[in-house]
Amino acid sequence: MKTLGIVGGLGPESTLDYYQRIIALYRERVSDGSYPRFIINSIDLKKGLAFMDANDLAGMGDYLLEAIRELACAGADFGLVSANTPHIVFDHVAPKSPIPLISIVEATCIAAKARNLKRLALLGTRYTMQANFYGNVFSRKGIHLCVPGPEDQDYIHGKYFSELVAGKFLPQTRAGLFEIIDRLKTTTDIDGVILAGTELPLILRDADHQGIPLLDTTKIHVEAAVTEMLS
Repeated sequence: MKTLGIVGGLGPESTLDYYQRIIALYRERVSDGSYPRFIINSIDLKKGLAFMDANDLAGMGDYLLEAIRELACAGADFGLVSANTPHIVFDHVAPKSPIPLISIVEATCIAAKARNLKRLALLGTRYTMQANFYGNVFSRKGIHLCVPGPEDQDYIHGKYFSELVAGKFLPQTRAGLFEIIDRLKTTTDIDGVILAGTELPLILRDADHQGIPLLDTTKIHVEAAVTEMLS
């Protein structure tokens, strides 16, 4: 079995979710009572956000590469970054990485294509919603992405960092996020939603909302990782 290395801590709540989901999925697929071996390098979310706020993408890339190199030295055969926003520098980091990396964006695009989804809303941090790293990948497969309006982006971003990364999952915030999805459905006729923030599936655990599929990027990423572990 291949050893997975995870860059975690971005943020801690979703890193815990990755840990639990990897074990659960592995044990679904392997029935001998064993548990998977993988390595987590938990880095500082505050430092990562400082790079993003300063638009220092080179600094962000170097920070991730340092963490990935540590995973490789610890024995990881391949790796992933357990967050969406850092994938803004994935195309710069992956060629320099000492181990192969699984992209959460590429994995999610494959999942969306398999479900024949054509028009998707993108929900995540402001960094993710305003960047083009998701759009670049999805457009190559003929999938159109749309994002919430400025006020709704402010709401999502604010709740993300004031509540979700701290492990606060409030009913009123869940309702507010569904209202945004409802508005997008009305105004842009989406046929799915990408939960492009790994804390979002912790508050929106449903497979769909009023018939609109919610693509859980953590679940998709974990499935790709466990498949690679067992390959």
